[in-house]
Amino acid sequence: MIDSQRILLGILISSAIGAIAYRRGSLSRSGWLGAIITGTIIFGAGGWAHGITLVFFFVSSTLLSRWRTAYKATLERQVFEKGSQRDIWQALANAGVAATGCVLLVVVPADALIWHMLFAGAMATVAADTWATELGVLAKTPPRLITTWHAVPRGTSGAISVAGTLATAAGALATSAVFWGCLAVFTDTPLTTSLGLAVAVAGGAGIIGSLSDSLLGATVQRSFTTPNGPSERAHAPDGTPYPLRSGWMWVNNDVVNAASSACGALVGAGCWWLLFR
Repeated sequence: MIDSQRILLGILISSAIGAIAYRRGSLSRSGWLGAIITGTIIFGAGGWAHGITLVFFFVSSTLLSRWRTAYKATLERQVFEKGSQRDIWQALANAGVAATGCVLLVVVPADALIWHMLFAGAMATVAADTWATELGVLAKTPPRLITTWHAVPRGTSGAISVAGTLATAAGALATSAVFWGCLAVFTDTPLTTSLGLAVAVAGGAGIIGSLSDSLLGATVQRSFTTPNGPSERAHAPDGTPYPLRSGWMWVNNDVVNAASSACGALVGAGCWWLLFR
């Protein structure tokens, strides 16, 4: 059952965190709204463990995006479709699947552990992907495209590196540990396996989800030809459209993030259902 007091608290907490992020330039106005929507659903339908996990993801991602911003500025202007200021579509793409898992907790409470794992897998995926992006672009050696293993410029969709892969694992496992640890502290939910194994399953699902993000980025995500090389940006600063280089026009980074989040969520929930139901 959804707790009305928790809903109210979710609105207040997400509004406050969103306000701070907006003032610091980490969220646009629409991104602030997206944070309120997803935060309220996750906190209200999920609970403290879910809400704290969302806050951990947002705070850690924001801090990493602020690390060596001068170095990343060129990539944000020339390669990435959007900069470090997140909008509502990024908020929904990153937390929408996790919010769905929280709603399912209310609708089908008998399968609570599966929905917990679905939430954990989704959040582990988006954290893994964000950490990999923010830290991977700082690697000294060029990344390689996941499909061909050819060296490509930093910031290329679908590119992976040793540093980025390590960041992927760290982000997935850290987020999984925060969720399952908080769930153990704030609820009396009985696990059908050890806490460590639950963390490993969700973390592994997050790593798989993040790798699916790279695969989608290398195959179907849209990429445009610009004077500075391949880019996610569809238009020049003056509004002139760039020609499509590869991928499908409707598949932008937000679509890929949402799809990979769903992949990580389904892998986590599926593994839990097969192994521990």
